[in-house]
Amino acid sequence: MNKPFSFLKNATLLLPALLLGACAQTPLKSEPPPTATADATPAAVAPQPTENKQEATGPLAPLAWLEGCWRGNVNQREFREHWLPLRGDMLLGISHTVLGDKTQDHQFLRMDVRDDAVHYTITAPDEQEHRFRFSGETADQEDTIYKFSNVADVFPQTVSYRRASGGWMYITVEGKLNGADRKVIYPIRRIACESGEFINR
Repeated sequence: MNKPFSFLKNATLLLPALLLGACAQTPLKSEPPPTATADATPAAVAPQPTENKQEATGPLAPLAWLEGCWRGNVNQREFREHWLPLRGDMLLGISHTVLGDKTQDHQFLRMDVRDDAVHYTITAPDEQEHRFRFSGETADQEDTIYKFSNVADVFPQTVSYRRASGGWMYITVEGKLNGADRKVIYPIRRIACESGEFINR
């Protein structure tokens, strides 16, 4: 049997750091560009930023909603995930969990397409990768559940992201640990990356 992930050093707590995210600050708004005058040269006029956001396309489009910052608390641990926008057929994220003022763990997250399938890859601090293949999308009342499966003999065997209303997301990890079934659910809520305030969407 392969060795369990590093985030299961304390199996009694079952608090995988895989589901935790670092919150990054967004840049401050820049001043509006100067108004062009008759004697102004092209170099003196700053270009206008593009505000229009293109609609996500491709196999990862159904997961583009992950973009942004998320925060939750379980057993006095605060965990965060921060996902960058979908670009170049890839979603990139980072997770971070803290107990008090001490970092417990951090991991890098990636969703991309390999071998004609969407994969969710977690890279631990020791650079070891754990890959999960997208195994289906299901609806449960108003929620949508995105499930990823790992056939390796390690915990967890599945990771599910449940998109709920009110800005909530529930991350579920399941599998066998020491021969027994284990299931842990992490409630996590969307926040503004800069202020940390909850967002109801």
